[in-house]
Amino acid sequence: MGFQSLEQKASQILNKADIEINGNKPHDIQIYNPDFYKKIFSKGSLGLGESYMDGDWDVSSLDQFFYKTLSSNLEQELKSPNIFLNILTSKLSSLFSNISHGHRKSKAFEVGKKHYDLGNELYEIMLDNNMTYTCGYWKDAKNLDEAQTAKLDLVCKKIGLKEGDFVLDIGCGFGSFARHASKNYKAKVKGLTISEEQVKYTQEINKDLTVAIKIQDYRDETGKEKFNSIVSLGMFEHVGIKNHRTYMKKVSELLKDNGIFLLHTIGRKTSSKKCDPWIKEYIFPNSLLPSQQQIAEATEGILVEEDSHNFGADYDKTLMTWHENFTNSWLKLKAQNPKKYDDRFKRMWDYYLLSCAGAFRARKLQLWQKVFSKNGVKGGYKSIR
Repeated sequence: MGFQSLEQKASQILNKADIEINGNKPHDIQIYNPDFYKKIFSKGSLGLGESYMDGDWDVSSLDQFFYKTLSSNLEQELKSPNIFLNILTSKLSSLFSNISHGHRKSKAFEVGKKHYDLGNELYEIMLDNNMTYTCGYWKDAKNLDEAQTAKLDLVCKKIGLKEGDFVLDIGCGFGSFARHASKNYKAKVKGLTISEEQVKYTQEINKDLTVAIKIQDYRDETGKEKFNSIVSLGMFEHVGIKNHRTYMKKVSELLKDNGIFLLHTIGRKTSSKKCDPWIKEYIFPNSLLPSQQQIAEATEGILVEEDSHNFGADYDKTLMTWHENFTNSWLKLKAQNPKKYDDRFKRMWDYYLLSCAGAFRARKLQLWQKVFSKNGVKGGYKSIR
């Protein structure tokens, strides 16, 4: 298929989402390099992301571009035999799909080095004051700090946290939940992370709290200590499908008989074992966004689901605020390390944050907080919102 035919076909498909090639609307795609079509044709979704990083194409409102494309269900066009269409929409339908296999313990640390160890200076300018790198809860919040504090407190209330409780935080990030639980509930928290930079950050800030953060894979937790509650906020996405049941069995092993487990995870509407090459290569290696079915299969016979809360629409606002913070502080960040934070990095980070925002806005992705018990809460669990 020639260049002209590829451009015409792309135009026909995008027009279904009210997107024009080189149009005047904020969500219209602007093609600056005709090699864009060759890259998409040869490399599919990886080519789409990389060609954006290369500056071959742009969109004034990238989040709206993905929102309109996904809202128009263009991914259904995958059933078409047209090769270019398959390549184009494969990016849209599998943007957040990841690898199908589980990973060894050695693989578990790759995402830490690839993503979370990029530099604390990046996350300090992008995140809230408490460095919470998960979805905020915007129900009554007026800004990012309030939304993240509300989310942390929501977690504490859902697990029934009380003074003296011993909590395990699997994938503790920069320790925001641990600090909140220790300061506000007088709980003792043990946090596990696979990021050296996150441990460095938490060592000083948590020194006067009942918090212990360590670099460790969750599978290496011995079970000698039993926890009143276990929380996992934005970590399950990195477990890998073949390790889902291993993960849930470990949670059950570590939890006291009357304990509560709260799982906070991004999820997909449908089960997938596919990998998106761009996300894998540049953002999150070795990860998979679970579906409801995959979570149910992982917990069947192991844990009892007591509550499920979907506030995925809040991730749109969280991501857009992160992007605003990132954009407003970009020149300052770039000045700190021009070689590391170059223009290509900025376009990569723009693409990551805004494509995610568009996907959540289109409700193609969800954010679930699920509460589990080992044997069922006596008398029933009371849902909290």
